[in-house]
Formats: sequence, C-alpha cells, structure tokens
Amino acid sequence: MKKTLTGDRHNIMCAQWVQIMEQLNIGAFTIDRRRKITSLNSTAESMSGVKSDESIGRDCREVFSRIPCHLKCPFAEDDTPSAGSPVVELIDNQGTRHVVTRLAAPLYDRRRNIVGCLTVFQDHSPIADLINRVNYEERTLKIILDNLDIGVFAVNKGGHISFFNTAAELISGYNRREVLGRKFDSIFRGERVADFMRLSASTQNAEARSSGKMEIITHEDEKIPIRSEYMPLRNELGNIVGGLAMFQDLTVAQHMDKVISDRIAFHQMIGKSTAMRKVFAMVNVVAGTESTVLIQGSTGTGKDLLAKVIHTISKRAHKPFVKVNCASLPHNLLESELFGYARGAFTGADKDKPGRFQEADGGTILLDEIGDLPLSLQAKLLRVIEDKEFYPLGGRRTMKVDVRIISATNRDLENLAAEKEFREDLFYRLNVLRIDLPELKERTDDIPILIRHILKRLSARGEEKPREISEKAMEMLLNYDYPGNIRELENILEHAAVLCQADLIDKDHLPPYVRKRLASRRRKQRIQKTESRNAEKESIIQTLEQCGGNRTLAAKTLGVNRTTLWRKMKKLNIPL
Repeated sequence: MKKTLTGDRHNIMCAQWVQIMEQLNIGAFTIDRRRKITSLNSTAESMSGVKSDESIGRDCREVFSRIPCHLKCPFAEDDTPSAGSPVVELIDNQGTRHVVTRLAAPLYDRRRNIVGCLTVFQDHSPIADLINRVNYEERTLKIILDNLDIGVFAVNKGGHISFFNTAAELISGYNRREVLGRKFDSIFRGERVADFMRLSASTQNAEARSSGKMEIITHEDEKIPIRSEYMPLRNELGNIVGGLAMFQDLTVAQHMDKVISDRIAFHQMIGKSTAMRKVFAMVNVVAGTESTVLIQGSTGTGKDLLAKVIHTISKRAHKPFVKVNCASLPHNLLESELFGYARGAFTGADKDKPGRFQEADGGTILLDEIGDLPLSLQAKLLRVIEDKEFYPLGGRRTMKVDVRIISATNRDLENLAAEKEFREDLFYRLNVLRIDLPELKERTDDIPILIRHILKRLSARGEEKPREISEKAMEMLLNYDYPGNIRELENILEHAAVLCQADLIDKDHLPPYVRKRLASRRRKQRIQKTESRNAEKESIIQTLEQCGGNRTLAAKTLGVNRTTLWRKMKKLNIPL
C-alpha cells in the first residue's frame, strides 16, 4: 500500500477501498471534494507511470493530464474534457501501452454527502494479448484460459459451445458438461441477452465487438450483471472457425456501489420459488397504487426491505422514505415521535418539533411492528389514513400531510383485532393490500441463490473474493430450518466467512449451534420414524389376529391390496 493523506475519516475510508482494489490487482485512486488525490495504489502507479509520493495532495486533472475525466465523476465541470468510453489508454514509465477499463463512483459520508470519488483501472491487455494468440486447437492455451478469473467460452461457426472455462461455470451456474455442444443462445437468458448475438457477428466479419452492462439469468434463475467482449477465432491458416466471448461478473462491483452509496434496488429481493414469484408479482401491482399496504411475515423475512422496494419503484420514489419501529420506542414518546409536538406541550418543549409523518410528507412512511402500536394512538392513526390530517401533541391546529402508509408486522393482526387488542376498523384500513412473506424454510429452492448472493455481498465489504460452499456445508444449510429466516442465514454465512481462511467454506466453519440443532432434529426424526414403524407393525399384527391369519381379509380391512400387505410384513419382519 502506498502513501496516503492522513487526518480524517474520509481518507481512512478511501485508503481501505484502494487497498481492496490492490488485492484484486486493480489500479485505484481516490480524490476529495477539492479534487485532490488522497490515495493511489501500486497497481495504478505501475499502469500510469505516476509516482504516489509525487501525486498525493495534487489536483487529479494535473496528475492525469493525458487522461480525460470520467463522465461519472461527481466533480466534473461543464468545461472539463470528458471521455464517453470507459476504455482509456495508459503508458507506463517503460513505455508499455495499457488498454484499461475505467470506472468511477462517488464516495459518501454518513449523511449521504458526496465527499470524494473512487476511480479504478482494470488492465485487460495481458488477457487481450493472450486471446490474440489463441489457436482454436491449442490445448495449452485452453488450460491457461481455464484458470482465468474471467468467464470465457468459445463457439464454432454454428454457434455451438466448444469450450467453457471454470470461471464461466461459476458465474453462470452451468456445468461445462451441460453446455458443451449446445447453442450458446439456449444457455444464456436475460433482458439484454440479445447482445450475445454480437458473438455470431464476430464469427462472420472477423471484427471484435463489446457490449455495455447486461444481465444474464443463471442456471438457478439468479440475475447476474456482466460486461462482455467478443472476438473471432482463427485456425492456423487464418480462417475464421468460431468465436470467443469473455464476460466479467459485475455483482461484487454492484455490491460495492451499494455499500458506498447505500442505494437499494428491486433486484436485491432474491428468489425463484413459487412463493416469492407471487410476492414479486404482487409488488409490481401494489407499487403502482396509492393504497395502504400491510406486510406480514416472521422476524427476519425482509419486511422492511420489501417496503423500501415498493417505495423505490412507486411514483413517490424521489420523495422521503421514513421508517418508524413502533416496538422500539416507549409508548409515552411514540406519539410525539410520530406526530411531533407544539411549543409548550410539555416541560422542555421550547419550540415546535415536526414528527415523522411530517418528515414523510409526499413520500412513504413504514410503520414497522404495527401490532405493538398502543390503542391510544390507533385512533389518531386512523384519522391520518381517513382525513390525511392530525393534531401534533399539544397543538391546536391540524397538520395536513400526503403520505402513503405501509405497515409491517410479525403478529396476526386479524387475531389481535378479534381479541380486542387491535382496533378492528384500523385493521381493515391497513389491510387494503396485503403481502405475506414466506418463511425461509418454506422456500428452500431459494437457499442456494441466497447463499451465493450473500457471500458476494460479504466479499464486497472485505478484501476476499467470493467463497464457494462445499457439498457437505450446502447439505447442512439446505436441511436447516432457520427460525431467524434470512437474517439468520446472513449471520451464519458471515460467521463461516470469518472463520474460513481458504476459498471453500466447509461444514466445520458453520456455527456450532447449527450443527447441534440439525443433530437434534435428526434424532427426533429417527425416533418418530421408529415409533411410526412400530405402530404400523402393531396395527398389522392386531389386524391379522382379528382376521384369524387370513391375509386377504386383513389387507381388505387395512385398505391395501394383498401384495402391499405382504411387502409390509416382510419389511417389518412380521412372520409370513
């Protein structure tokens, strides 16, 4: 790690990101809001020929005078030259030419103010040189390609896949044995997957082509953001015999952007199970309306995330999203927190204070754990829903607000209403549109996708590349019942990722309580199976005794045919 400016938290954060890029062999540098370079790693130094000691504290436009500013730089001015393409050329001190892909992202502080910018350089020149030398039948180079961390696959002139490297397997979720010989457009699916047709064009006119960001849908139906490049393959005579595609998984970069800017997107709701498909379909309908929404689900199922998704894709997306946890605040403070208070309302109230409803005006308010809202405030909430107005605590004038209400709970509001613990009229006003989030044990098909997604997100927070899961560890995770749902799965994987020092998470890296709970569950299943077997054996013996040993009559009494009875008697060691 090279020299960095020191002093404030921003520079410490910048240094951490630049160091992460260093571990990935990616050049990176950061600037502050004055466009002064605050950190520069060794990879960027070797690519650009710029010395760290000579650049720290200097204006980035002066240091990188030969490189136009990136379009996404938050500090770019109207008169600043900028490059529309993310691909730029750098020349190091030895005169070596580097063709690099450049990306930029703003850096935010805790208040979401832009405090700097991170720029990364990824050198694809060595890979490009290798690809230019690829002969369609050279096994040695295929072995090299198989060890790259970028997905690579080759097709013949008919578009059938003839080579599929290990990274392509990891990114797409397909085993190479499944795809070799198949048409590439039958494997890769997605909204912009038509861009892969440029690969076919490369096999016809000998031109290398590239695409911008696109998404593919993996074998497990997970959407993966990628960037791809295509080029023709030639034989020893120079004739085009196929095409080659390189594609890079942008998931970690996307998660890094999420960590930096705290953005949220709809695709972060992960799932392919029938239950989650119904939820996604419901969300798309609900988001386009102004009706109140009730989200019900157990703890850890993602109710607050779902509420944020509804807001993000609604007409109110550019207005405030305010969350209030009705269970975390004392009842005597909850009214002033929700509705604010007027000056003089109580001792110490020396000025008016707006409540959370006023903060959410024009946007959406999430009332989390609504089942814990005291009855004394439920009438006031009902008036907000019906009349869009309320009195602040101690106030004499009503306040008008335009707020969409989303409520969430892990309790059964219908039963609470029946037991007079929740206002029935308020329940019906909240329950206009209702979404029930399934527990994780009810959507086991989603667990492998969620594991992959969570591990990639964890790698974006640290310095490691995404880890894989061993078969034994995956088997345990698939059979666990997750009383804490997705939140518990996240905690389990974070525990395993911290303990695992290799690339593969094994069962021993999982928390001990998971292994103990599974062992206890299996013991109970064995006991239940034994008890069930003994009960069935006793029933057959008693029936045979009642029928005087007549198997035909016994089978009829038991509701099975004679052959089935004979098989059961043999299996249960009943004398034939």
